[in-house]
Amino acid sequence: MFVELIATFVAGIAAASAVMLVNRVLKGRLPRWFTPVAAGVAMILATISNEYGWYSRTTEALPDGVVVAQTVENKAFYRPWTFVWPFVERFVAVDTATAQTHSDQPGMKLADVYFFGRWAPVNKLPVLADCPGFRRAALTDAITFQDDGLVSGANWVTVGEDDPIVTTICGES
Repeated sequence: MFVELIATFVAGIAAASAVMLVNRVLKGRLPRWFTPVAAGVAMILATISNEYGWYSRTTEALPDGVVVAQTVENKAFYRPWTFVWPFVERFVAVDTATAQTHSDQPGMKLADVYFFGRWAPVNKLPVLADCPGFRRAALTDAITFQDDGLVSGANWVTVGEDDPIVTTICGES
């Protein structure tokens, strides 16, 4: 966040410097208000660029095997351009490389799910997916595993066949 703030200030200073240089070459023919307006526009454009570039920068840094399952786009009235081009503000990624199955329960898979947010820390949650039953449960301390692979104490959430988290964990995405 601090680096993006510095980059925004640098963009404003660079734009103001460029306008002052052009004004010197033109021997003062540009209006005086043009320099701060150019700096402000450059700072707004730098901020917009950071907003739209966050998702691609973050997903490129994900390790192999971590797959994006779902994205959440943002639209806001104070950013009117987002109604035409919404940007990704949050997304869910699943670590498919370390997903585990139990020999007695091959339809159940356990995987780490990561929740990324633009201005939020990354949250990790182990999720158990029942692939044939299209349901999932977040693993908590109340869950116990039995020797035959059955799970007790799970708070199962039944989802549709198109649930992005279950389909990604189960390998059907």
